[in-house]
Amino acid sequence: MRGAKSAKWVTGAIIVALAATACGGGKDDNAGGAGAVDPNGIFTTDLGEPEKLLYTGDTMESNGAGVMKAVYSNLVGYKADGSLEMLNAESLTTTDSKKWTVKLKAGWTFHDGTPVTSKSYVDAWNWNASLKNAMGLSSWFSDIVGYDKVHPDAEGAKQTAETLAGLKVVDDTTFTIELTQPVPYFGHKLAYTPFAPLAASFYANPKAAAEKPVGNGPYKFKSWDHKKQIEVVRFDAYKGPNKAKNGGVIFKNYTTLETAYEDLKSGNLDVIRQIGPKDLPVYHDDLGDRAVDADHAAIQSIGVAFYAEQWKKPKKVDVRVIQGLSMAIDRATITKTVLQGTREPATGWVPKGILGYQENAAGDVTKYDPAKAKDLIKAGGGVPGNKIFIQFNADGGHKEWVDAVCNSITQATSVACVGDSKTDFQADLTARKEKQVKSLYRSAWSLDYPVNSNFIKDLFHTNAAGNQGDFSVKELDAKIEAADSAASLEQSVKQYQAVEKELVKYMPSIPLWYYKVNAGYSEKVSGVTYGQDGDPILDTVEVKK
Repeated sequence: MRGAKSAKWVTGAIIVALAATACGGGKDDNAGGAGAVDPNGIFTTDLGEPEKLLYTGDTMESNGAGVMKAVYSNLVGYKADGSLEMLNAESLTTTDSKKWTVKLKAGWTFHDGTPVTSKSYVDAWNWNASLKNAMGLSSWFSDIVGYDKVHPDAEGAKQTAETLAGLKVVDDTTFTIELTQPVPYFGHKLAYTPFAPLAASFYANPKAAAEKPVGNGPYKFKSWDHKKQIEVVRFDAYKGPNKAKNGGVIFKNYTTLETAYEDLKSGNLDVIRQIGPKDLPVYHDDLGDRAVDADHAAIQSIGVAFYAEQWKKPKKVDVRVIQGLSMAIDRATITKTVLQGTREPATGWVPKGILGYQENAAGDVTKYDPAKAKDLIKAGGGVPGNKIFIQFNADGGHKEWVDAVCNSITQATSVACVGDSKTDFQADLTARKEKQVKSLYRSAWSLDYPVNSNFIKDLFHTNAAGNQGDFSVKELDAKIEAADSAASLEQSVKQYQAVEKELVKYMPSIPLWYYKVNAGYSEKVSGVTYGQDGDPILDTVEVKK
């Protein structure tokens, strides 16, 4: 979204983060008894084609993220309660939230056998932050001293330094990070993909390395048959706490969730990430104990393409128009009928399960009120052309609810609304990045770290990698930056809560509903659980003989 980036944009009703603790799953029933598990067994799961090559600094969506978190391990992960868990780090310490000291666990290696050292991290972060390398997640390093020289933000500005001045290698297992100001939640950010280490071999040919990454995670990259499948195999020398209980994973590409589900039922797919709307009424009956319902810290929204001609001419769109469109959406009915009660109407921009979640942060703007919706749109000068488009990817199970949202808007306000379908998630993201969105676009975001800043700063700050709609309010940027430099994590979260309540005055997006995981698995596997990020936890899956 991440954003996608910045972090992790969600392809379907699914998704990024790193070692998130399981939140739910089906019964762990090894039907064959104690000797029925094949520790070297390979299983399959569905995954779309990654948007681009697998750079740690440029993988911003759920398809690529699913592979990256198998191949790489970061310094830290986090538990279901939001607390940090040490992975490659032995310790992460700070006394002032400004200068951080990292000590690595000894004995870790990359998949090519070379050691993971402090330099492996520092070199990787410098490369990902560099302007000349044009990584989409470079802004995640903006807290570190020297970023303004390595990656100046001003248009046309030239890079004047090759490395971040705030990174210092002390020895092979110790390095320090100096930030421009205190950031109490900085340790949580280190669970995200751009902060992973890179092997020395990466720099000889980065493009080749992104086609076949050499990581330090529980699985070793094996092959990538584009538009068909990606295969990873267990890395037996892995030193982390999440060592794989299986021999590897094949990520199979599907053009629709419905096709993947049919393969699951017929035994040609082992683990599915999400059930499409068409099959939500029947998947419990079909799968029985193998049906999964679990928590997922993610939100579905409608993004606003503020750069679109429709919202710029003859004048900048009035926020009341966006508020009115929001109040024209009958979230309760759509989630109950089209989505079979598997989603919960959103009342703000930060989902449940995130530190700082608050109920009804958006006030009345997410409440269905056709009369108020019409009044707001009229007071704001109306929708230019009296017609809007909602862009979405056809491979993610979205058409049904997009049609329902459009029908709700049209019936409530007489504003014409149609879905703008893109072939797949790649095409959808490309249209966003090339600023080809006509009006609005489907925008789903899943946690990269479980703090409310991830759903506010990483989406709505002017310079955030996840800000794909050109939303920009200087006053809001200042309040976000002040929340970042709060004296403690608790104070930062509280200040971000205040910022969230102010978003209603600007409407950077229209919150729709909070996600849930509705998934399942085949009779061939057991131990299937899903993380806080909505993805299946690969290393716990056991394959039956």
